[in-house]
Amino acid sequence: MKIKTRFAPSPTGYLHVGGARTALYSWLFARHHGGEFVLRIEDTDLERSTPEAIEAIMDGMNWLNLEWDEGPYFQTKRFDRYNAVIDEMLEAGTAYKCYCSKERLEQLREDQTAKGEKPRYDGRCRHSHEHHADDEPCVVRFANPQDGSVIFDDQIRGPIEFSNQELDDLIIRRTDGSPTYNFCVVVDDWDMEITHVIRGEDHINNTPRQINILKALNAPVPMYAHVSMINGDDGKKLSKRHGAVSVMQYR
Repeated sequence: MKIKTRFAPSPTGYLHVGGARTALYSWLFARHHGGEFVLRIEDTDLERSTPEAIEAIMDGMNWLNLEWDEGPYFQTKRFDRYNAVIDEMLEAGTAYKCYCSKERLEQLREDQTAKGEKPRYDGRCRHSHEHHADDEPCVVRFANPQDGSVIFDDQIRGPIEFSNQELDDLIIRRTDGSPTYNFCVVVDDWDMEITHVIRGEDHINNTPRQINILKALNAPVPMYAHVSMINGDDGKKLSKRHGAVSVMQYR
């Protein structure tokens, strides 16, 4: 098997030292195994992504001599691909349109919280047979399995299990037609033939959701390794309040 890793930063600011460490781990793993290292810019957050941040990421990677074999790929240039896959999922029944209003979802969340339940979508539109006009605003949700569990062998932490009953029917396309982060990541990892995903432990909760989507697409599931966060002296996640956190501040 040819090893293929990726570094996939969001261009919403500078290249953080934590992100640089993740990039280094991914780069070293690929180089050690004679594989390939992919750079992917996850710029689906259109309001926060900036050209300046993209340039800062590139500058940081170049300064660290972390050369990439493929890319940089930009998610905003792949929207047609994502939407084509979503349409296929709608046809296959692994995704569905949700017409629930913002007000209904807020009330649902309030009611669940008051009962001490974990807030999650109740699947109303998943089981609905109501007719809706073609131009009626809606999101598209992934029809997450309702039984069983997701188990993956984290290369650092060992086996991790999530019950499917704890996972929501994730929104994969917004009302404006744009695909969401977790879905784009899945299609990218599939298309780019990523074999190993090395990322921060703050992504652990995303992993079972992404695995379920991959399985629904009959796509191969990569190996996952979730590294610990870099903390400051106070034990909290490193941020600007701790001092220099941008890679370029050390140049």
